[in-house]
Amino acid sequence: MNDADAQKRAAGEAAAALVDSGMVVGLGTGSTAAWFVKAVAARGLDITCVATSAATADLARDLGLKLADLGEVREIDLTVDGADEIGPGLSLIKGGGGALLREKLVWEASRRCVVIADAAKRVPVLGQFPLPVEVVAFGHPTTALRICDALAECDLGAAARLRSRDGAVVRTDSGNVIYDIPCGRIEDPAALAAALKSVTGVVDHGLFLDLADLALIGAPDGVVSLEP
Repeated sequence: MNDADAQKRAAGEAAAALVDSGMVVGLGTGSTAAWFVKAVAARGLDITCVATSAATADLARDLGLKLADLGEVREIDLTVDGADEIGPGLSLIKGGGGALLREKLVWEASRRCVVIADAAKRVPVLGQFPLPVEVVAFGHPTTALRICDALAECDLGAAARLRSRDGAVVRTDSGNVIYDIPCGRIEDPAALAAALKSVTGVVDHGLFLDLADLALIGAPDGVVSLEP
C-alpha cells in the first residue's frame, strides 16, 4: 500500500467511527469512499445505506450492508464521500469518478456531510483538477459550446472536453455524458457554479460549495480534522 492509499484508508476508518446504529448513511463513490464503506461494514452496525453509484451499491451489497434508494428515506443522517480537490472553506471539486449528480443529490439530502481524502487533495485554490460537468446526452456538443460561453463570462478561456474511456464516450449511471473543464484556477467558485447551472442541458457540475461540514484528511502523522 502506498502513502496515498494509507492516508485514504486512515481517513475512511476515522469517518466510520462517526457512524452509530440506527443511522441512515450516505455512501460516496471512488477509491477513498470505498475505504469508508469497508470500514463501516466491518463495524457490524444496524444502519441503512444510500449509495451514490451502482459501483458503490455493488460493494456495499457484497459487504452485507442494507441499502435503500434515496426516495425511500426521509433524510440521511450522515454522508461520507471523497473529493478530487478540497479548497478554502471546504469548497470541493468532485466528479472524477463520474457520479457527481447522484453524489450531490445525496449530499443535499443529508444532515451532515464529511469529506475524506489523502493530503494531496488539499489545495489553496480550486481548479487544477479539471472540473466535471454532467450534461444531457441529447445535443451535448451544442451544450458544450454554451458551456464555453459561460466560462468566458467568468474570465475562463478553458475548453470543455468530452470524457471518454477506451475510445468510447463515458456515460453516467443516469445516462448522461461528462465534460471536463481544465480551469487552472477558479477564483470565484460561486459565480462559476451559477453560470454553469444557467446553461440549458447542464444537469449539474462538480463544484460542491457550502455542503461539507467536516473534512478528515489523512496525513503522514495521522488524520487531520478541518471545518469550514
